[in-house]
Amino acid sequence: MSSHRVSPRALKTAVVLAAAVLSARCATNPVTGERQFNLLSEAQELEIGQQMHGEVIKTMGEYGDPALREYVQRIGTQLASHSHRPNLPWHFTIVNAPAINAFALPGGYVYITRGILPYLDNEAELAGVLGHEIGHVTARHAAQAYTRATGGELALLGLGIFVPAARPFGQLGEMGLSVLFLKNSRNDELQADKLGAEYSAKNGWDPAGVEGLLNTLARVEEATDSRGVPNWLETHPQPADRVERVSATIAQLKTGPERYRVDRDEYLRRVDGVLYGDDPKEGIVRGSRFLHPDLQFAIEFPAGWDVTNGPTQVVAKQPDAEYYMVMQLVEDPRGRSVEEAARANMREAGFAEIQGGRETINGLDSYVGTYRGSVQSLGRVQAEVAHIAHNRKVYLVAGLAKENDFPQVRRLFERGFGSFHALSRREAEDIRPNRVDLYVARAGDTWQSIAQRAGEGIVKATTLAIMNNHAVNDQPRPGERLKIVVAG
Repeated sequence: MSSHRVSPRALKTAVVLAAAVLSARCATNPVTGERQFNLLSEAQELEIGQQMHGEVIKTMGEYGDPALREYVQRIGTQLASHSHRPNLPWHFTIVNAPAINAFALPGGYVYITRGILPYLDNEAELAGVLGHEIGHVTARHAAQAYTRATGGELALLGLGIFVPAARPFGQLGEMGLSVLFLKNSRNDELQADKLGAEYSAKNGWDPAGVEGLLNTLARVEEATDSRGVPNWLETHPQPADRVERVSATIAQLKTGPERYRVDRDEYLRRVDGVLYGDDPKEGIVRGSRFLHPDLQFAIEFPAGWDVTNGPTQVVAKQPDAEYYMVMQLVEDPRGRSVEEAARANMREAGFAEIQGGRETINGLDSYVGTYRGSVQSLGRVQAEVAHIAHNRKVYLVAGLAKENDFPQVRRLFERGFGSFHALSRREAEDIRPNRVDLYVARAGDTWQSIAQRAGEGIVKATTLAIMNNHAVNDQPRPGERLKIVVAG
């Protein structure tokens, strides 16, 4: 959990996008050679990409492993140099997000999350991911997505990436940056799959890496956790029905005498030790607990609830019901006391107070109230909300449910925010991230046994299978070199 505000750069981007509407014209698509209506000139693509890149890094962060960053940049640069637009100033960035995703901006800016790296089986699959995103840029899919918007919508589009919700509960589970992940059409995705395979093959990587990636993502469909950034399956069409199409392209590419490389051992060496799951700098989820060593606090949500750590909110949800808990930092709290800050914050959110009073939660000055209001996804709700002062900041911890359901879960909400407590410096320093490790399977090993050795709630057995290019009902083979997850 972190926080972000509208920056002058984001505002400027919105203006550039809106102005681009006025200069739209037809141009030749670099991939197809066909004339098409384009909103953005190449110069405008470059300007927008450059400006938005700064916002991506500011909001999401760049993963800090220099050797891994250089490795991805080198592979991406090689692929792009043999693409349809080799002269763009290409940039390839690993963003510090645990979701499984990749995306591209106009002008040659390509991003992969660190969260996708443990799910790739070899270097050919990494080349396939990068090649796919390069294809979105070379075929001008991003520019076309902007072209399809009107001028007014476009300005809001550029701005909406970085504007936090005015209402703290306006979009439960909406973790920001969603506009960056504009859904391309099915035909655009199929074309990017094809281009990814072609660019891989041109540079000597096995184009079947694209197919392997899609098969893995199909397995991820029911097991993944987006954790703060929309995952691939929320921003791309279903991968299973794309495999057949790209398989035909791969078969055609592999009819010649060329020998393509996969480079699994090199890839495993590169991802050994990569951070898995949340980065402690942004807070970390451990089972039902959320701990933030930098801000020095911890909270425990109801057992069994799904806990998602996003850029501006931590959201917990009961899996089989519309019961939510939300925690976030109150930006610029108004008033001279936590009580005044609480009342001003909830009033701005459009919630009416039913009752409330000052309390002390684990030694921290707090204001706890019951409120009525509306939430877009739920309608009329009641909320039990604690505003908690800690280290010169004010945190909001709220439980929300539909009005009829609220009485039966109110106590759960109270226990949740009642668990909010400060961490000592020693406790904060002892929090370490989970990481990817390499392991050679032994006779009798199962995904279940390996997951249990990692520790409760760290990684699922099905996730380990998917990470290692296995169907979830397969088991590891003795002697097989595996990616596993070890506790911090």
